Amino acid sequence: MAHFAKLDNNIVQKVIVVSNDVATSEQAGVDFLNNLYKTNDVWKQTSYNTQGGVHRLGGTPFRKNYAAIGYTYDAARDAFIPPQPSNSWTFNETTCEWDAPAGRPTDGQLWDWDEDTLSWVLRP
Repeated sequence: MAHFAKLDNNIVQKVIVVSNDVATSEQAGVDFLNNLYKTNDVWKQTSYNTQGGVHRLGGTPFRKNYAAIGYTYDAARDAFIPPQPSNSWTFNETTCEWDAPAGRPTDGQLWDWDEDTLSWVLRP
């Protein structure tokens, strides 16, 4: 299945799945969706298996990250970028994701970022 993100001012509004039989190319998928909805919207194909510039099944990564509602499409990077989670997080040019000032604990528990203390806190 092919996935397409509808953009409005480069912000993802929705993500739609189109059969590979229909979306034989990105343009074919865009044409199908605009015909279906009787619009002339901007659509960009996105890869369900791509995150942080890596394809989780070993394939070719596509547009750095799978698009989700609220993500920004950056044409210069040809990438979908998530919203910045907190002011202290910095943009990673390689992954097109946001990095926390401190690494998340990897002990299997659920942690949340606390912007006031600039640290991870155990989720209650």
